[in-house]
Amino acid sequence: MYVLGLQGSPRNKGNTSFFLSAFLKEAENLGADTDVIEVDKKKILPCKEYTTCETKGFCPIKDDMDEIYPLLRKADGVVVATPIFFYSAPAQLKAFIDRCQLFWARKYRLNLTDPKRKFRRGFLLALGATRGKKLFDGMQLTAQYFFDAVGASFSGSLTYNGIEHPGDMEKHPAVLEDIKKAIPLFLAPFLKRKKVLFACRENACRSQMAGAFAQYHGGAHIDASSAGTEPADEINPLMVEVMAEKGIDMKFRKPQPVTGAGGAQSPEIYVTMGCGEKCPFTPGVQRLDWDLPDPAGRPIETMRAVRDEIEKKVQDLIRQINQ
Repeated sequence: MYVLGLQGSPRNKGNTSFFLSAFLKEAENLGADTDVIEVDKKKILPCKEYTTCETKGFCPIKDDMDEIYPLLRKADGVVVATPIFFYSAPAQLKAFIDRCQLFWARKYRLNLTDPKRKFRRGFLLALGATRGKKLFDGMQLTAQYFFDAVGASFSGSLTYNGIEHPGDMEKHPAVLEDIKKAIPLFLAPFLKRKKVLFACRENACRSQMAGAFAQYHGGAHIDASSAGTEPADEINPLMVEVMAEKGIDMKFRKPQPVTGAGGAQSPEIYVTMGCGEKCPFTPGVQRLDWDLPDPAGRPIETMRAVRDEIEKKVQDLIRQINQ
């Protein structure tokens, strides 16, 4: 399981940073792989309302969001950590949130479904200096719609007011205990999933489709990832097209090497398809080999046929795992 933290404070090593770090450390203790995006340190331009995302499915603005979009799609859990500025998020974090309209448009305008949407979860960490009863209402509502846009259910929040001076969160008497109680609930759906790695040569077609179908049909039971022995520079656009015919969005996926694929923990099942002896052998790991032709460079009908065969094999695998 992969948890992505969004650190929204413009202050370095402040209360928000401590809060998020403590939360992710507890997630790591339960086996999560984690990353943090320091939003204020990224080049993120505001949304210009070009509406290109709603008509063509991409954002024409070129900045650091291009490297962040794939991480949001990779994540099983997304954690937003922020101070409260005028009952909402700081400007840079708000710009980040606005730029995720792209995901909303691909789902609700282009009718494409992110395979992880069914089970991805979002969590809000927020703190503020004042003690008003409605201090967090605006941010809670913003977080709710942000999580829906990126394909996550709003699964909880921890909020603290009266946090004004450096070190206030470290001195808080309850925050670490609150985190220890919240993390198992937040990560509960992911803790008992079987880890499956799908591998082919380039990680541009077959293994990508297998990983997506496993997430879409069996994400509640399978922690699926994919990789290649000789990763291509980008995924196959024809594969993206035929998966879109099934309503599955592959836009932000990137080929990755077998080494280190799927995080720190080894897979329990290793499914290979066409990489032969180059796919590494891992002692103690169940290995399956699917004899599937490489559809790269062949007509779209071939890509469709391989897609459909992969979906059937993935559904059979899910049934076997659930027995």
